[in-house]
Amino acid sequence: MSPVNTPLRLVSLACLLALTACGGGSDGDETATAEQATAATVSDAELAQASALLDTSSDATGWTDAEGTSEADSADEEATLTASAVATASRTSKRGSSTTTTTTTTTTVADSARIAAAAATAQSSSNACSKVRPFYWEIGDSAGKKTSGSVASGSTAAVKSSAPITIASASKWLYGAYVAQARSGTLSATDRKYLAMTAGYVSLKSCSGLASVDACLASGSNGVYSSGYEGVFKYDGGHMEKHASLNGLGKLTTKALATEVRAKLGTDVSLMYSQPLMAGGAVISTDAYALFLRKVLGGKLQMKSLLGTGSVCTNPSTCITAAYAPLPLSESWHYSVGHWVEDDPKVGDGAFSSPGAFGFYPWIDATKTSYGIVARVSANGALGSVNCGRLIRSAWATGVAK
Repeated sequence: MSPVNTPLRLVSLACLLALTACGGGSDGDETATAEQATAATVSDAELAQASALLDTSSDATGWTDAEGTSEADSADEEATLTASAVATASRTSKRGSSTTTTTTTTTTVADSARIAAAAATAQSSSNACSKVRPFYWEIGDSAGKKTSGSVASGSTAAVKSSAPITIASASKWLYGAYVAQARSGTLSATDRKYLAMTAGYVSLKSCSGLASVDACLASGSNGVYSSGYEGVFKYDGGHMEKHASLNGLGKLTTKALATEVRAKLGTDVSLMYSQPLMAGGAVISTDAYALFLRKVLGGKLQMKSLLGTGSVCTNPSTCITAAYAPLPLSESWHYSVGHWVEDDPKVGDGAFSSPGAFGFYPWIDATKTSYGIVARVSANGALGSVNCGRLIRSAWATGVAK
């Protein structure tokens, strides 16, 4: 979900939702048990406040670079990303129109160099990351967190990694992974159509205040099928909402949805839903989302084998089977099973990701060996976090600050 012109009072509500999230710092050593206890303290009223952030007509609105991170990118930064994309391409096979295959990198960089480079990049006062403060960032692999940091903005601290926040469209990756588990890793052609947003359900507006998935679809134009968009990519939460209804989740309330999704992803992945909206309603801490990504990397979830598979083109200026993507037209990504493939020919590095409207940006690198997250709460924050996060990702991959 990608709302624009979000009232600042609603962003403040997101901070309240996260309890100590805004201005609390981060403790990366908190246990999963403590994180779940924090999640359990989020009240129904606070979830309702989170729901107010998710006016889901935003899926029909492009990611606005509210902080001007694209304009702030210097020629050197663009050259850095281009060089990183070339380096990644040398480590991975060429991506076809529908399937991604990677090979093992032969480049060896000491973790100490990676950690120093990533930290310097995140803390830089002259790159895209300087424009998106405050934020928390983290890099890790299947075994755990490798490094992390909190970058303040004046007296305003970054979100705490243990605090539940609304993650908007980063919810889509969770739902894709849920379906992958339910199907034991073998998706049908129908599953892929819905999860790649080519199913024709392109007019979902809001699920706010509605009791269930089916109630959401019955509201207004949310459940309307548009035959002209069958087989055409259009970024919209309606595809996943309809898929959930067709697959036994229609009657579930937000609490029941959270229980069901956790039953597949693991009860250790603590999450909630502020709306019965599979594509945008999740409320989860950075710690819990990082655990999800580690489980993917470790092969504990079926999503690992599905990363980048069945991907479809998304840029209507270069693809005749694409109607709308929230991306700038200058970049062409693909979309796979509830996640993006950042394979733009110029600056893409092939990472898999799922940016959310308020700046929550999780990714897995193209080699499927590391994950990363930029976490913050900011109106129109998606593109800014992408621009910062991919610099951190490049720094980690190369051991050179960006």
